[in-house]
Amino acid sequence: MSLIEPGTPAPDFQLIDEKGSPFTQDDLRGHTTVLVFYPFAFSPVCTDQLNLYDEVLDQFEGQGARLYGVSCDASWSQKAFREHLGVSIPQLSDFEPKGAACRAFGAYHELGFPQRALVIVTHDNRIFEFADRIAKMDDGHIERIVNSPKDLNYQY
Repeated sequence: MSLIEPGTPAPDFQLIDEKGSPFTQDDLRGHTTVLVFYPFAFSPVCTDQLNLYDEVLDQFEGQGARLYGVSCDASWSQKAFREHLGVSIPQLSDFEPKGAACRAFGAYHELGFPQRALVIVTHDNRIFEFADRIAKMDDGHIERIVNSPKDLNYQY
């Protein structure tokens, strides 16, 4: 799977939110969006990952950024996962067709699930950053991601 390159337009995609409504590239326009791709709801590492992001969600939102969790789990599974964790990060499902949006962003693992990845999309729907196979969720990683919306003084 080829990774989506910074500076390229966000691909066409459709995800489903917890209410069953479509979420597309049009929903990205006008603000910085952080898409957190994770393999499986209720798995230990994904639980830790979403809890860490939820701790800094106010910092993202304070910079005008929106953050969403994305997996191939059904939307009702994601909702149960979010509620079980007690986090407020909205969840987006790439359940059907399975992994289509993950593939479009270059975040689909060959074994049939999203790889752990983070994509930052600018207000004008361009990819600012793509981090794949995030192995360690530490304070330095979180700080760099939280501060990235401030760093959108990019040239293409």
